[in-house]
Amino acid sequence: MAQTPTTFEVDGTAICTRRMNAGMDVQQLADMVGITDSYLRKLERGDRTRMRPGPYQALRAALNATEDELIRAPHTDPPERK
Repeated sequence: MAQTPTTFEVDGTAICTRRMNAGMDVQQLADMVGITDSYLRKLERGDRTRMRPGPYQALRAALNATEDELIRAPHTDPPERK
């Protein structure tokens, strides 16, 4: 059985885009999710990238988003030049 991760690495740009498309301001979404507006701004800017499962699930629900839409894509290094 798969365990729930202790944190989720989120894509701040995706969060911001979905929030704006939903017509919400930062405070509205933060209130819905149960986090501070300061923390949400830091997530959207990329200053913070990890969320605990509870707030992350609430964020997904508030934005009506799938996990794939809010999870940060794995970083890949560009190929080495020779």
